[in-house]
Amino acid sequence: MLDPLGSPPAWLRGLVEPYILSINSPTLPAHIHEVILAFVFYQLIHSVLSPCLSPILFPKSYPKLSARTKLNWDIHVVSFVQSVLINTLALWIIFVDKERSSMSSLERVFGYTGACGFIQALAVGYFVYDLIVSTFYVKMFGIGTLFHAISALWVFSLGFRPFLNYYAPVFILYELSTPFLNIHWFLDKVNMTGSKAQWYNGMLLLSVFFSCRLIWGTWQTVVVYSDMWTALQHTWSASSNPLAGPVNISAQVFRPTRDGSMCIDETCARANAEIAQYKDYTSAGVATWLVATYVTSNLILNFLNYFWFFKMVETVLKRFRTPTPDEKAAPQKEEPAKLEDLAQDVILQAAKELEQAEGSPLREVGETSAADAVNKEELRRRRADLASKVPLPGS
Repeated sequence: MLDPLGSPPAWLRGLVEPYILSINSPTLPAHIHEVILAFVFYQLIHSVLSPCLSPILFPKSYPKLSARTKLNWDIHVVSFVQSVLINTLALWIIFVDKERSSMSSLERVFGYTGACGFIQALAVGYFVYDLIVSTFYVKMFGIGTLFHAISALWVFSLGFRPFLNYYAPVFILYELSTPFLNIHWFLDKVNMTGSKAQWYNGMLLLSVFFSCRLIWGTWQTVVVYSDMWTALQHTWSASSNPLAGPVNISAQVFRPTRDGSMCIDETCARANAEIAQYKDYTSAGVATWLVATYVTSNLILNFLNYFWFFKMVETVLKRFRTPTPDEKAAPQKEEPAKLEDLAQDVILQAAKELEQAEGSPLREVGETSAADAVNKEELRRRRADLASKVPLPGS
């Protein structure tokens, strides 16, 4: 599938191409306009649209926020818009990009389609914005946020070699839970902590997180590791004979029909030919350090995903654990909450655990304790309402 936005202006491509080729990212010049447009779009939301529209849409909440929380609000607006936009586009490309879906194992490592490059460019544009914000407000958000922005930008930029271009939409779908995470944060700020809306959103957040991070993510990890191992074997095999001349694995990677000879229209021919367009840059195979970089990053991400999920499970189990003998002997000052009330509180608490884990670098001091206090007050209120409805013994 060709790039939906087409090629950049010739003057822009000619301006940046010599510098970009020097850092071995040959597909980036074809998407440099999308990186710039994405960055400008996200910065516009942060600096203009969110500060102007938020007081109008939320007149009772946004004006009362501190300057630091307003900054956090604007950043979350950018994150929400970006996650909804790029996940929608990634799903669309996965379903409609026929050339991408027909790739072989080696083509998934070395091949290229303009549509996947488009997704990479949008992601890199956001990470450039994120890097600038994290650098400018490093004293506020901490060095950890800055390192996260640097690593995310670096790892995703390596795809412009091209490398794992096929997996750009796949990696993006790890963030399907991000819109719900942002909604959870916004509901806290508009005084809807503990509400039914936050509970339903929390259920969606936890369900999507489990589905896209643990189920989908683990499965795709196995697939991408298998593809990279196959690519490494071809590279090592081609390099094992020093008398065979320069290494060139292109004939083993791309099928002859990739020149578009089997197509009946020009668009199909161009899209198929595009897959092997950068074969001269990948003919030497894949570098071992590059595979090691992606494996390490992926292992860290998967570890965090499982860690966060089991922290949420631990939160849920604490609510249903058997009381200790001391707890049983202690006088009961409150009537127990109904099962549905307890389930609602569990969902909200688990969602709060996830928000703290994933959103902690952007959290202002004291924000967590304040939200938790509201959650506890909401639970006490529900229990009090329930107790008032329970008839006293002998009545």
